[in-house]
Amino acid sequence: MDAEKHRKISFGLSPCPNDTFAFYGLIKNRVGGEIEIDARFMDVQALNEEVLAGGLDMSKISYHLLGFVHDKYYLLESGSALGYGCGPLLVARKDIPKRELPRCRIAIPGEYTTAALLFRLFCPEAQDLMPILFSEIPGAVVQGKADAGVIIHETRFVYEAMGLVCLQDLGRWWEDETGHPIPLGGIVAKRSLGREMVQQLDEAVAASLDYAYGHTGEVMKFVKEYAQETEDGVISDHIKLYVNHFTKKLGRDGVAAVEHLLQVGRQKGILPAKPRDSVPLTVWEDGNS
Repeated sequence: MDAEKHRKISFGLSPCPNDTFAFYGLIKNRVGGEIEIDARFMDVQALNEEVLAGGLDMSKISYHLLGFVHDKYYLLESGSALGYGCGPLLVARKDIPKRELPRCRIAIPGEYTTAALLFRLFCPEAQDLMPILFSEIPGAVVQGKADAGVIIHETRFVYEAMGLVCLQDLGRWWEDETGHPIPLGGIVAKRSLGREMVQQLDEAVAASLDYAYGHTGEVMKFVKEYAQETEDGVISDHIKLYVNHFTKKLGRDGVAAVEHLLQVGRQKGILPAKPRDSVPLTVWEDGNS
């Protein structure tokens, strides 16, 4: 491996259980051969902003952000959080009819998150959006700082215990509207790394997931070090919900779901116009191979 391909790869990921579980093998050098990984843990919105600025070689991002960085980053086939029944939830202290939501303050987990995109598609009239850290949203709603909030990650497993009610499962709404699974987040890598390196990284992410399933005890100790909610049941439910066959490989259905989300976002004026047609979404679609 030449010097360029041996250099350290900066990899941004969240501390959420699905990421620490799936990518443990890669960041702990259990897979990937000579690829050296510099792991950087950040909240999903911080990851989005870092990638938007071009500051990471490879990173987990919200699929919402992919519409802004498609021309600079390849989407990897492996590592995605995408599926059915796993979308963000709109919660509140009490029931609020949809017609009243435009007059409400809605807490969202970051401007570029897929959760924010889904809510804007669901209720485009709502304008008072309050971006805050995802883990702070349930508390903000309970305390009345927001009338409602869009929750993701572990918070979807604990909101009922906090006395909140679900106004809308935004993932289910998306599935009913489109027939597609909901693309939440994916792994991207800089096109400037070169196709060969990006392909190696893609294969290493897939191998990392295989390692996690083969060494669950070892991996789960690491997962618990970073989890917001530390109960075994919550962590296990989180991983089962967000890590699935789409995580190993997007496949035709997964790529179609991502492309449809981006298309709808562009049609609604939330995402910028599509990059030139010659820019493939994934490295494996690159016609120069």
